[in-house]
Amino acid sequence: MLNSIFSQPKKKKYVTIPHTKTEKDIPDGLMMRCDACQSSFFTTECEQNMMVCPNCGFHFPIGAWQRIKWLVDAHSFEERAEQLTTVNPLSFPDYEEKIRQDMGKTGLKEAVVMGTAKIEDLPCVVSIMDCNFRMGSMGSVVGEKITQGAELAKELKIPYIVFTASGGARMQEGMLSLMQMAKTAAAFEALHEAGILSMIVMTNPTTGGVSASFATLGDILIAEPGALIGFAGRRVIEQTVREELPENFQTSEFLMEHGQLDAIVARTSLPRYIGKMLRFHHQGGAEHV
Repeated sequence: MLNSIFSQPKKKKYVTIPHTKTEKDIPDGLMMRCDACQSSFFTTECEQNMMVCPNCGFHFPIGAWQRIKWLVDAHSFEERAEQLTTVNPLSFPDYEEKIRQDMGKTGLKEAVVMGTAKIEDLPCVVSIMDCNFRMGSMGSVVGEKITQGAELAKELKIPYIVFTASGGARMQEGMLSLMQMAKTAAAFEALHEAGILSMIVMTNPTTGGVSASFATLGDILIAEPGALIGFAGRRVIEQTVREELPENFQTSEFLMEHGQLDAIVARTSLPRYIGKMLRFHHQGGAEHV
C-alpha cells in the first residue's frame, strides 16, 4: 500500500504569468462610473449630457465655469467682483494655505463666480457657487459677492439667478461667516421690495448657513433632482427629535412633496426652463437694460 502511494508521480506546481500582450490599457478619464446605478460609460457621453448619468439620471457635481458654459448664451457672461479674495481675519491655522491650494486646484479665487449674462437673449445677473472650493462654504467673500450680485441686479433692474452648492458657513472665519447669513438675506429682501425677480436653483449639496439664509428666499425656488437640501445633518436631527426620518428626507423630492420648492428641473432642461421664466417675467412688464 505504502509502495503504491510513494510510487505515484508528484504533481508539478505552475505559476500563472499574465501575458502582457493581452492586457488592454484604458487611458485615464476615458470611462467613468455612476455613483448611483454603478453603470459605466464614456466620459464624453456624460459630458455631452451635462454630466448627468445617461442611464439613471444621477446629477454629478460640476464646477462654476462648466455650469456657466451650459447655462448662459455664448460669450454673454461678464464676470464682476473677480478681484475679491479671502483673508485670514482670525489667524486660523493653515487657512491661507488651504485657500491657495483650492485656488490652484479649481482656478477660482473663491467659492462663487458672479457676473452679468444673457439667457435666451434676456439679461440677468448670475451667481454660481462651486463646492470644489472649500466645499462651497460661505465666508466673507462669498457673502459679499452674493450680496453684490443682488445689488447689481437691483441697479440694472434685471433678474438675479443664484445656483447654490454649499456645505454651510465657513468655520475658519467664525462670526464673520455667520454674519453673511443676515447680510445676504437683507440683500434679497431689498430685491423683493424693488420688484426685481430672483430665482434660486439648489444643487447638491445645499446645506447649513446657505440653506438657512438666501437659498430659500428667492421668488422662484428650483432644485436639481436628488439634491441634498437642509440645515443640520440627518443624524443630528434624528437624535434631537428622537424619531427615525423618512428615507428621502432632505432631498429635493421630499421638499417638493412638502411644498418647499416650486419645481424640480433636470440640469439638461434648466436653460430652457429659466429662459421661460425670464420671458414670462419680461412680458409682464419688467424693466430691463
